[in-house]
Amino acid sequence: MPQVMEFKLPDLGEGLTEAEIVRWLVAVGDVVAIDQPVVEVETAKAMVEVPCPYGGVVTARFGEEGEELPVGAPLITVAVGAQSLPAGAAEAAEAEGSGEAPRPLIGYGSDHSRPARRRRVRPVTAAVSAPVTAPAPAPAPAPVPAMAPAAPAAPAGPVPVISPLVRKLAKDGGVDLRALHGSGPEGLILRADVEAALAALRAPAPAPAPAPAAVSAQGERIPLKGLRGAVAEKLSRSRSEIPDATCWVDADATELMAARAAMNAVGGPKISVLALLARICTAALAKYPELNSTVDLAAKEIVRLPSVHLGFAAQTERGLVVPVVRDAQGRNPESLSAEFARLTELARSGRLAPADLTGGTFTLNNYGVFGVDGSTPIINHPEAAMLGVGRIIDKPWVHQGQLAVRKVVQLSLTFDHRVCDGGTAGGFLRHVADCVESPAVLLRSL
Repeated sequence: MPQVMEFKLPDLGEGLTEAEIVRWLVAVGDVVAIDQPVVEVETAKAMVEVPCPYGGVVTARFGEEGEELPVGAPLITVAVGAQSLPAGAAEAAEAEGSGEAPRPLIGYGSDHSRPARRRRVRPVTAAVSAPVTAPAPAPAPAPVPAMAPAAPAAPAGPVPVISPLVRKLAKDGGVDLRALHGSGPEGLILRADVEAALAALRAPAPAPAPAPAAVSAQGERIPLKGLRGAVAEKLSRSRSEIPDATCWVDADATELMAARAAMNAVGGPKISVLALLARICTAALAKYPELNSTVDLAAKEIVRLPSVHLGFAAQTERGLVVPVVRDAQGRNPESLSAEFARLTELARSGRLAPADLTGGTFTLNNYGVFGVDGSTPIINHPEAAMLGVGRIIDKPWVHQGQLAVRKVVQLSLTFDHRVCDGGTAGGFLRHVADCVESPAVLLRSL
């Protein structure tokens, strides 16, 4: 007899406690291979395809599209073992690795930048003559049910369906077989039953009653959940836990822009302004390591971190996200440009892995792309500082004792006053401004 294994929603990243089902990638009765994605979920940080650690036949699904599930809640059950597969499907599943014994879940926190392969093998439909209850969480022998557990409003348990044609007709027409009462022997659902249900579905629905006028006066209510909810919670925690302060300075970026133009004129991959600012930040953090730290409240200690995992703000259709460039201190401007471009593309397409959005130690926020000059950034908890960069625009500026039109940018630093005093924060910001005004200063720290 096959083992029926229950696969639960795994922990998809630090701080994530729930996920919303966006799209099921398999149906009850499908054959799945080990590590095949079975569902696409949206967390507060990213869209994630969740692979299943078991290979076999899907016997039940838990949760509907649009429903939120907590971490640890059941997702699907799988009848494991080639002997559990319908005729004609065992060989295909074995070729995909589904005939192997169950093994631990692998692959979470990996790079999702490559499109996941979606293997979906449809089994030959087998007759099931009696309903089977959903399996218990512990592995136990059980026959393969034909359908997922019923929704609360439908009769409990799956419905027996003999004819594959009837099942296909219902699926194509969007008919839930669990809600039908068959007219055949012992309640067997016949083709005529499905056709009658299809006719009822196609009948025009009555016009909805007009909403009371008072509803429109109450305003639109938008649930504070998902990405927006996570951002709100993190910002609130930052404001409540971190005694922050902000300092700012205007800098002449004319020489920096000229240096970038000279780099790009040589040929090869283009260097972005953000990459140059990031390289300046890592050099400044090497000189002022207090700002690349975090506070351990439980131990009452400041933890200075050995590597700079640089977060940067990226605007997407889902809202503002902060991807993280790992070990930024070891990258040159060309490598930083490539990594910024890669992570930005993944962010905008919703394909960032949770690991790409966690573990930052310092954040660079270029809000100048929104056409604004300055801001007072809120620290990305539990980091200790964030550098904000405004737009670079032509302004009158005293240069070498003469009034001239120069490219000027405002830089602002918000820092955790527990990790350093104003002198350290001011020194960091002044070093960044000096490198912006005279990129040759940066060469001394390389």
